[in-house]
Amino acid sequence: MINGYYSIVNADQISIAESILVAGATKIVQLRQKTSVGDAKLLSSAVRLRALCRENNALFIVNDRADIAMLANADGLHLGQKDLAIEDARRLVGDMMIGVSTHSFLQATEACARGANYIGFGPVFPTSTKENPDPVVGISQLTQVCMASSVPVVAIGGIDENNVTAVYAAGANAVCAISAVSKSADPALQAAKFAKS
Repeated sequence: MINGYYSIVNADQISIAESILVAGATKIVQLRQKTSVGDAKLLSSAVRLRALCRENNALFIVNDRADIAMLANADGLHLGQKDLAIEDARRLVGDMMIGVSTHSFLQATEACARGANYIGFGPVFPTSTKENPDPVVGISQLTQVCMASSVPVVAIGGIDENNVTAVYAAGANAVCAISAVSKSADPALQAAKFAKS
């Protein structure tokens, strides 16, 4: 179930994920590694996160890497616009959940039509998490996508305590706030503030 706070961590943030999971602040964790750490470490982190998610009744998703997702027995694979096509990924991962990052109404509706189980949509607001972020989509376009989407929508990009209510009001099923949580003194407490009320 894609709902509430959608947590994204890298291979060096296992302790953050654990604290958020144990606190019950999330029911879904994605492992996303944008810097090279080596496949052995990435797989080790994925296996550890998978175990933590099982212990806390949460879904575990791997970003980009179908091979790591399969080896770690993940619940899902998340694809970007430059990753494998949904159809090709499906040939590898079978009935595993597939999520797709989208940045426009057209990309969102296309991902739904091609069989995505959920979509990420954003950046809703300006973000500092990515070096070259896509253009900001805003609340209006998020609302349009949520109304048209046949699958759950995860809003991402620049979401914080000041705007999360508006994001849920637009129809998002879940929100991801990477910086607001990972840079917090108490990630679990901060993540809980992004739960769907």
